[in-house]
Amino acid sequence: MSDEKDLERELNELLTEGEPISEEERRAEERRRLSPRYEIRIQTQLDPIVEETFKYRKIAKEVDDRYDNYLRKTGHMDKEKSDNES
Repeated sequence: MSDEKDLERELNELLTEGEPISEEERRAEERRRLSPRYEIRIQTQLDPIVEETFKYRKIAKEVDDRYDNYLRKTGHMDKEKSDNES
C-alpha cells in the first residue's frame, strides 16, 4: 500500500515539477508555497470599487441597483448624482 502512495507521489512530482526532487528540496518548496499568516492592508483615499462603479455607470445603466447600498455606506451616492447632473 505504501509503495502505491510512493509511486503516486513520484508521478505527481514528475507531472508537476519535471524531475523528482529530494525530500529536503520538497519540504523547502512546501514552505515557500505556504501563504503568510498575516495580511497587510493599506488605507487609500480612493475606493477602487466605487471608482469602477462610476465608470461602468457612465457606460450603461445598472439593472438591479446592487451597488447602491455600497455607495450609500461609503457616502459616495451624492457624488454620483452630482456627476450625472453635470
